[in-house]
Amino acid sequence: MKLLLIEDDRQLTDALQPLLRDAGYAVEIADNGIDGEFLGNELAPDLIVLDLGLPGKPGLDVLRSWRAAGNRTPVLVLTARDAWHERVDGLKAGADDYLGKPFHTAELLARLEAVGRRHGGQASNELSWRGVKLDTERQQATSADGRVIDLTAIEFRLLRYLMQHPREVHSKTRLSDHVYEEEQQRDSNVMEVYINRLRQHFGKDFILTRRGQGYQLAPGETE
Repeated sequence: MKLLLIEDDRQLTDALQPLLRDAGYAVEIADNGIDGEFLGNELAPDLIVLDLGLPGKPGLDVLRSWRAAGNRTPVLVLTARDAWHERVDGLKAGADDYLGKPFHTAELLARLEAVGRRHGGQASNELSWRGVKLDTERQQATSADGRVIDLTAIEFRLLRYLMQHPREVHSKTRLSDHVYEEEQQRDSNVMEVYINRLRQHFGKDFILTRRGQGYQLAPGETE
């Protein structure tokens, strides 16, 4: 999943970025409201963490601009611990959750997971499709025949995104946008490699190739 972190505290972003990556997110960063608003529209991230006290353009104004323009990306706002009015204003402006500073990183990760589940209509940390189960907390999959598979970071991001949108056809570009960070090298052959790795884990017919369009999970019913 692509996560956009909009925060002007460099020390905080430097600390959070590796933790978010380890949690399975491809992380992009903006340190001011103007760039953050642009990237929130341009990158089409899956989740946004938005500090309200930003230079350039306040976070609350950024959030209002997104919602007015129809951008419904889930947003978790960061506020000062005692600024209850900021939390109220953020929720009224369309935030999906909030977290006061300072915070424990474990709570941030848990809240992001919960926001993502609500947005995707999930009830738990487990995704399933055609007998394959994915534990998004452990980043571990179980095949239809019961094998437990420890996934690499890219395999996990790719499988999670496919299982969150199982009925859609995804181009290589779209998959790359949600799996890789902008600075990482991406080409279509690399994406094919990871698609083939998932097929080796779960069967050749688990992911279909739609000629001229991209990839799609084989039709089935969630469990």
